[in-house]
Amino acid sequence: MIIPNKRIAVLSPVAWRTPPRHYGAWETVASNITEGLVDRGWDVTLFATGDSDTHAHLHAVVDRGYEEDSTIDPKVAEYLHISEAFEHAAEFDLVHSHYDFMALCYTRLVKTPVLTTIHGFSSPKIMPAYEKYRDGYFVSISDSDRALGLNYLATVYNGIDLSLYPLQEVGGDHLIFLGRIHPDKGVHLAIEVARLSGLPLLIAGIIQDETYFREHVEPRLSQTIRYIGAVDVKGKNELFARARALLHLNTIPERFGLVLAEANAAGVPVIAMDLGSCREVIQEGQTGFLVKNVHDAVQALQRLSEIDRNACRQRVQQCFSIDTMVQAYERVYSTIFELETRRRS
Repeated sequence: MIIPNKRIAVLSPVAWRTPPRHYGAWETVASNITEGLVDRGWDVTLFATGDSDTHAHLHAVVDRGYEEDSTIDPKVAEYLHISEAFEHAAEFDLVHSHYDFMALCYTRLVKTPVLTTIHGFSSPKIMPAYEKYRDGYFVSISDSDRALGLNYLATVYNGIDLSLYPLQEVGGDHLIFLGRIHPDKGVHLAIEVARLSGLPLLIAGIIQDETYFREHVEPRLSQTIRYIGAVDVKGKNELFARARALLHLNTIPERFGLVLAEANAAGVPVIAMDLGSCREVIQEGQTGFLVKNVHDAVQALQRLSEIDRNACRQRVQQCFSIDTMVQAYERVYSTIFELETRRRS
């Protein structure tokens, strides 16, 4: 569904490059949407860091992500970046923002409609911004991660590039953890599962909470429970090749969980805490198991032989591919254009 002569601006964050080299879920999704739209013939401009990699038109006022360059002041970079996009809003038929509540504050200053994909509510303290602009256009990334009263047009699940994650038809011997080293992600619970099951565990991801790592992760590392640092796509695939299962024992409701889809794309079963969107991404007994505690997770390890690795990948192809995501956004765009036409007539 390509609407002729429509120009789309995609506003990506500038914490990291788009797409990110290592961590950066929002930048990953913004990139996948951008490239998917371009592949389907849309005229797209990506507002992102200057070192971003895209087939769209790239518009940048910030050279590098502020998480990758300590000389950059994050707030200065963010507001230079967001304001630049909105100063050029009249050149586009739609601005698709992935910039959380900050970009909302510009939406009533321009005539161009703005669609905000809400990647998660980081704190109750940001809700007044959403409440003020509640009549804007919003998309949620899971049915479970919604706030009452916002004008949601759809839930659109995040899509991944399956070509990056080849199917690993035979599993390895390791448990793996991929994600932020933060109490929200339950690294300590993954370690406990490894300890109780006697299986080796590989932990990968950026350390977002130094105190948590120092007090709850580092003292429990050993020859069989290892932290290997942040990994890129190549590193993820090396982990998937060694994986018996991915442990995702989140302690708060998951918003979406890109790594769940990435692991399943590679055929790796997922054992996830039954909180938030995990129930939407993981198909119980088919692509992994949903658990309520460490004991359940250890028990689930005994059932991994029930999981068909090809079925894991097939579900990602059907539900969480770039094409599926982009086609859903095309339907949302069409709805917005129709609503805007009625509003102006």
